[in-house]
Formats: sequence, C-alpha cells, structure tokens
Amino acid sequence: MNIILFGYGKMGHEVEQIALQRGHKIVARIDSEEDFNSSGIQNLTSTKDVVAIEFSTPATALDNIKRCFDLNIPVVCGTTAWYEHLNEIKERCEREKQTLFYAPNFSIGMNITFMLNRQLAKITENYGYKLSLTETHHIHKLDKPSGTAVKLAEDILTNNKNYNSWELKQCTSVDEQCTNDILPIEAIREGEYFGIHEVKAVSDCDIISLRHEAFSRKGFASGAVIAAEFILDKKGIFTMNDLLNC
Repeated sequence: MNIILFGYGKMGHEVEQIALQRGHKIVARIDSEEDFNSSGIQNLTSTKDVVAIEFSTPATALDNIKRCFDLNIPVVCGTTAWYEHLNEIKERCEREKQTLFYAPNFSIGMNITFMLNRQLAKITENYGYKLSLTETHHIHKLDKPSGTAVKLAEDILTNNKNYNSWELKQCTSVDEQCTNDILPIEAIREGEYFGIHEVKAVSDCDIISLRHEAFSRKGFASGAVIAAEFILDKKGIFTMNDLLNC
C-alpha cells in the first residue's frame, strides 16, 4: 500500500513507523502548503493502492480531506475539532463516491471503551447514578475537550435520557453546581499524557469508574494504518464500528 501522510508531527512519525513495519510505502509527507505543492501527489492518482492518512491540525484537516476528494484518493482522518463540517463532507463523499474513514480515536482499546460506555449509560439511567467525564492530555493538545471525550459524551446523551447536553466545566458528578440534565466534562492539560479518559457513575451507594489510558501513540497509529488497509478497495464513509464490526 502506498501512503500519503498529511501531518508529519509526532503522530505522523508514529504512523510512518507502523506502516513501514507492516510492509507499506510512504510516498509523500505533507506538513505545509509548500510540501503539498512540491509533493507531486497529483501524479499518484493513477498509482495503485494509494491511501492518505491525515493527522494534521483542526485548522487544516478539512482542506486536506477536500484535496483527497479532488484527487480521488481514499483518506483516513484522525484529526478532530472539524466535525461541524461533517455533514458537508459526508454529502460530498456520497455524491462523488469518494472514500472517508474518520474516527475521534483509532485505538482498539478506546473503541472497546466506547462500547462499554454506551452500555454503562443505558444501564445506569434508571438507578439514580450521576455521570461525569474527565479527560487528561499533554499540554500541546489544541482542542478542549478532546474529540474522544466528545464522542463519549454524545454516546451518553444518546443512551441515557437523563442528560440533554454536555458542558465543559470543572464539576464532579455529585457537586451541587452540576445541573441535573447537563453532563459535565472536565478537560485537563498537563505534562505529556497521551490520553486518559474516565467516565464516572456515582450513586448514594457506590461509584463505577470506566477508565482508559494510552501509554503511547502506538495504539492510535496502528489503528489508523489498519483502517487504511480496510478502506483500500471500498467506497463510502466508514468508522471504527465498521472496522470492528460492532
């Protein structure tokens, strides 16, 4: 498989390492407008088995996806904080028969946590539990809350009718400042944490804690490369649910 890397920071380097280990080839590394203009990726559209993997910034991800569509190159996108444009991208993808795989988190372990979170939200709905969410990342992460935290929160809203919205605030699940129908998210930026996400369900009797911690970027990078392998011969819009068949 021939891979174009959009974003060649820490995640891009990790994806490159995993891709090479799995026998793939990196044909372009794009980290700026100058890189794009000199990359020659326009000449790769006729090359067999070309896929783009996008881990750039919220400010550039949308344009990078559109560029891939312009060139009919399948794209795996791990950048978040651009999802307000998701419907627009989905419509174009379907209309032009393009290929997009997007996910707030490509870690297999985190996606298992997503599944458990949906079950926790559903089961605790009628038993007096108050839910809250905390996420911790390194000081360099730009978006707050993380795309992973937003995914966890939205899944809770879908599966637990006690909550109508989420709000970024410092608030425990039993704190008086928490409005009953608002799910509180606390976002912490400190140190060099790769990502910790914890959902708590607190009642008068006990506390349930669902926690995932990433030890490195390897899990995210591996999942992204596996996603690229998955979409190579496909058209349409895909997520980790399609990859994991859940």
